[in-house]
Amino acid sequence: MINIRELTIGDYESLCALWQEARLPYRPNGRDRREKIAAQIDGECSIYLVAEENGRIVGAILGTHDGRKGWINRLAVAPDQRRLGIAQKLVGAVEQRLIDLGIEIFACQIEDWNETSMTVFDRLGYTRHADIIYFTKRLRPDV
Repeated sequence: MINIRELTIGDYESLCALWQEARLPYRPNGRDRREKIAAQIDGECSIYLVAEENGRIVGAILGTHDGRKGWINRLAVAPDQRRLGIAQKLVGAVEQRLIDLGIEIFACQIEDWNETSMTVFDRLGYTRHADIIYFTKRLRPDV
């Protein structure tokens, strides 16, 4: 039985292990530092959830919003738990919380090498936009 619940800072080590197991980029000296994740969990725009089975975190999702658009970030499912509907449950839970806030647009950004995530979001009804160029500005390369 999969339980979807809010992420707590007590889940930090399990979350980082999941990201590494799922082969997601992990920046322990930057944006993924324990202190940064703790502050983000407490942020009013954060919807950070985990999927748990028998005490093991088998999935996680970091949702945020800017008041008008919801963002889905860092969706991860343990490789041995994929294709069981966990990603769908996590995305659906974030979407519902965003809907409850009056937000009706959901978006995600996926790196071009991550075909698995592209397939998941395509199956969940998201539309790929090849005409959008993504810019970032980083104060340091490890953030």
